[in-house]
Amino acid sequence: MEKNVDKDPDHDHDDKSKGEEKAVDAVSDAHLPADDVAHQDGNSTKENVDVGNAETDHDPGDNVVDDKVPQEEEAPEPEIRHTLESFSEELDQLLSSLSLHKEEHKDDKEEKTEEDYFQIPQFVGKFLDLLEEKLSKYDSGEPKTTWYQDPEEVSSLLEAVDRVSKLMGLLLNTKSCLDHHEPLINHAGSIQQRAMAFLEDEFRALLEESVIKEPPVVPADDSSSQRKSTGDQQDHQNDAVVSQDQDQTVVVPESVDQEIEYPGYSEEVVALLRKIAEKMKAGGYGWECREVYLVGRRNILMRSLKHDCEFEKVSIDEVQKMSWDTLEREIPLWNKTFKDCSSLFFPGELKLAEKIFPGDEGSLFCIVTHCLAIQFLGFAEAVAMTKRSTEKLFKILDIYETLRDSFPAMEELFPEELRSELRNEVASARSRLGEFAINIFSDLENSIKSDSSKTPVPGGAVHPLTRYTMNYLKYSCEYKDTLEQVFKSHSKMEQEEDDEPPAAKSGDSAFASQLMRIMELLDGNLEAKSKQYKDIPLSCIFMMNNGRYIVQKIKGSAEIHEVMGDTWCRRRSSELRNYHKNYQRETWGKLLGFLAHDGLMHNGKIVKPNLKERFKSFNATFDEIHKTQTTWVVNDEQLQSELRVSITAVMIPAYRAFMARFGQYLDPGRQTEKYVKYQPEDIEDLIDQLFDGNTSSASAATAKRRT
Repeated sequence: MEKNVDKDPDHDHDDKSKGEEKAVDAVSDAHLPADDVAHQDGNSTKENVDVGNAETDHDPGDNVVDDKVPQEEEAPEPEIRHTLESFSEELDQLLSSLSLHKEEHKDDKEEKTEEDYFQIPQFVGKFLDLLEEKLSKYDSGEPKTTWYQDPEEVSSLLEAVDRVSKLMGLLLNTKSCLDHHEPLINHAGSIQQRAMAFLEDEFRALLEESVIKEPPVVPADDSSSQRKSTGDQQDHQNDAVVSQDQDQTVVVPESVDQEIEYPGYSEEVVALLRKIAEKMKAGGYGWECREVYLVGRRNILMRSLKHDCEFEKVSIDEVQKMSWDTLEREIPLWNKTFKDCSSLFFPGELKLAEKIFPGDEGSLFCIVTHCLAIQFLGFAEAVAMTKRSTEKLFKILDIYETLRDSFPAMEELFPEELRSELRNEVASARSRLGEFAINIFSDLENSIKSDSSKTPVPGGAVHPLTRYTMNYLKYSCEYKDTLEQVFKSHSKMEQEEDDEPPAAKSGDSAFASQLMRIMELLDGNLEAKSKQYKDIPLSCIFMMNNGRYIVQKIKGSAEIHEVMGDTWCRRRSSELRNYHKNYQRETWGKLLGFLAHDGLMHNGKIVKPNLKERFKSFNATFDEIHKTQTTWVVNDEQLQSELRVSITAVMIPAYRAFMARFGQYLDPGRQTEKYVKYQPEDIEDLIDQLFDGNTSSASAATAKRRT
């Protein structure tokens, strides 16, 4: 067994062959000068003819010439400095010969003779030493990532490593080499391991340190959680968003077919990573390379999500233990992260894996991203499992929309065998979220039914239940398309046809039917609350206030108006007019009765006592109305103006006519001042003080009369 790879394995063979007739190659070697033999050792076997043996073509007769000019040729010559490149061609020829030898003897079962063994020339050991020297140079403290900046150096190193891998593969699979070249195999194996360890470290460093800092990312369209109350709903499916921030404009790609900036490697770095991966795989270290890639990309992806989306991994248990204030802040971050993963991060990971590991067919991408995708879906389902409350509806719908709109693009990135699992997870999460939303509306119905407060709202103002319900429905209608889908897809409630509101029977949408049902419940509740007022006019004001608030909310929002429809609005406006008429009749009809002519004339003459009593009764009644109704509240300016104008239109002409007809029969002076307390203009001014909700204006009935 050989102890030193540099020792000529042909020496023993030549000793045994002396005196015997051998091939011309052996004879040639026997006539070579000693120095030449030492330099050309290992080149005399049949399988290794002409490999690194430029001297074997000389005729033995040439020795005479050599003997005559030794002085000139043996003069100090510049030493030849060998490099990896200088040995490359010879090594490639050796590998070709060794491969041919392996194929020719792969089926041999007979015991081989000495001449059948493949001899390895000495330059192989020198080639290995040069590669080891180069690797030592890179490990000597110089920056490891500088070598790849020189394309020639990259090519030289990777080709050298590739040749060592091929050499090891042939040596380990050629029996004659296993039997006779164990030291060489051990040496080459050690160099290969060192080279692969170096490439593994370089692959890791390139992967983690060559990312272009702060690569552009898709801005999250999280408008669903910040919808405008004006109903200017933003389109969640608009993938061609252009956002402008002063002088800086960011254009988002319309589709993943365009160039994706993430994950931020230059093409040169990607190409080098691919070459390293190929060389490691060829050397039998493909698994190690993939493992480095998986760990590195997982870490980088999580750092990117944390940096760009402020996303932190949370478990299902942690989600369910979070306070709503905390969870309310986490949900928009989840929405942004899921959307960015669907449109940017995951497509970028797939593209990178395919470039570095061609033919991988997405397996590395799946390992890097699949667990994260499952975790995203787990978060959504965990939110749906939290304690239900009406305040959570809109965040729940944001998550529902994100899954609906962004998952299809994410799903397409995964192979079919994983899509089924992801679809099931998404279907489960959306089902829970949908049922959560539907149950919130059931809770809203129950809260309206159970609101049986016995204390009337002061001044007949808008009831808090009305404000809360209408604002809730108004913002809900900004999600009307989503809620329509939710009620159609996830509703488990089976309602009797008789229990449905009339609008639902006419073929309205499922969500519209739900809204009609809530409005019917609210109307019934308000009707019951109006009966808590002992003063009928005040109950009419209460119903007008609440009715007008409801109508204005519906007319002011295109979304809820579209759901409720014009017919409903016209019917509600008609009801408001009826309440207005009832109020006017109950309040001002009685006062107008004092201005009637009946009982003031007898036999064509004015009955002054009756006239005086009429003026006194009118004044007292008007004072009481003014004192009471200035404390009543009508916040809607239009309704307030309509009420005042209608009262003025009824009272002022009647009072003016009464004064013109009967005022002259009162004696001027003290009698007039005593009974004629108000001029028509005074009445008009005092009417304009009604419904201000101002108790201090009650004393305004004593306001100074106009002269």
